[in-house]
Amino acid sequence: MVLNYIWIAFFLIAFIIALVKLVFLGDTSVFPAMMDSAFSSSKTAFEISLGLTGVLSLWLGIMKIGEKGGVVQALAKVLSPVFTKLFPDIPKGHPVTGGIFMNIAANMLGLDNAATPLGLKAMEQLQELNAKKETASNPMIMFLVLNTSGLTLVPVSIMVYRAQLGAAQPIDIFVPILLATFFSTLAGILVTSLYQRINLINRTMLLTLGGMCAVVAAIIWGFSQMDKAQMNIVSTSVANILLMSIIVGFIIAGMRTKTNVYDAFIEGAKDGFSTAVRIIPYLVAILVGIGVFRASGAMDMAIGGIQWAVATCGGNADFVGALPTALMKPLSGSGARGMMVDAMTQYGADSFVGRLSCIFQGSTDTTFYILAVYFGSVGIRHTRHAVACGLLADLAGIIAAITIAYLFFA
Repeated sequence: MVLNYIWIAFFLIAFIIALVKLVFLGDTSVFPAMMDSAFSSSKTAFEISLGLTGVLSLWLGIMKIGEKGGVVQALAKVLSPVFTKLFPDIPKGHPVTGGIFMNIAANMLGLDNAATPLGLKAMEQLQELNAKKETASNPMIMFLVLNTSGLTLVPVSIMVYRAQLGAAQPIDIFVPILLATFFSTLAGILVTSLYQRINLINRTMLLTLGGMCAVVAAIIWGFSQMDKAQMNIVSTSVANILLMSIIVGFIIAGMRTKTNVYDAFIEGAKDGFSTAVRIIPYLVAILVGIGVFRASGAMDMAIGGIQWAVATCGGNADFVGALPTALMKPLSGSGARGMMVDAMTQYGADSFVGRLSCIFQGSTDTTFYILAVYFGSVGIRHTRHAVACGLLADLAGIIAAITIAYLFFA
């Protein structure tokens, strides 16, 4: 229902703005630009789904080997104490907890191609536990918020963009991104727990969250001891080695249980194509709405209004130049990436705006894209508090990013 209102708002706001520009400013380019954006966005949605087909088939096949080899069940058993607190509606030891962990781990390492199919598989398993098939369950919403909050430990792609655009120290945004994304994820967990009345004040959760803080601190310290070249090599190598280790580990586990790993892979891979086809209409809907909204100039007007409000209140408006990246990130990952590159090109990679746009890009994930793909893949129509919790996590990430950027770079 929430997505319905948001989608309608995209079109109505865009149409009104375009009509005003046409009647009062004589701007005849807006409506053609909106239609061009609608057509190109629908094409992009199909291309994304088509591009996902191979990756989905690969990872759903690997996950099927893991299921039959007992790896997913073993992960579920190990994580059961934490997940029973965070996902109280999931039966203890259910295999979906292993899938959720694999998805979160892939996201933390910046392995987007691996994270999406793992997430879709986990959502499919959560749907099997869902009594109301068209309404998002509490575990589905918590899982979605963990994805949209975008906890990332190794933002390799952002550092590569900074290096390409001439940053003196491309890695100088590593610690700020890590801090901002951590606060975003923590806020997402807290807000969703309040909505779902989950009690986090217990020994298990306090130890888990405390341990996460310690791990984040250790990673920050470790990477701070490296130079730029070492950091890029180590982060890329660790991510790729871990990914290949997962694949080989699942295959070995399948061999130990005398599973026909080839047949298991084929069985899982068949689901990849059908899943990719199912998400096409949802992707077309959300990307076309976002594209029309952008083409009308509504995003530029929102940025201008914020800049005027901050200046009127006597505040420091240095951060406003980077806001297009922050506002675009919940709507479109590629759009936000384009805004980030544009900010670094216009202001400089080592400028305050350039660095802040990078922190925005790394601190949260594409909320509406993830919501459309993950819920669309299992036919969820009623999202309940998923959008509210996801956007509040995004807001926490934006506020944290601005605060941290002023502390580090102002």
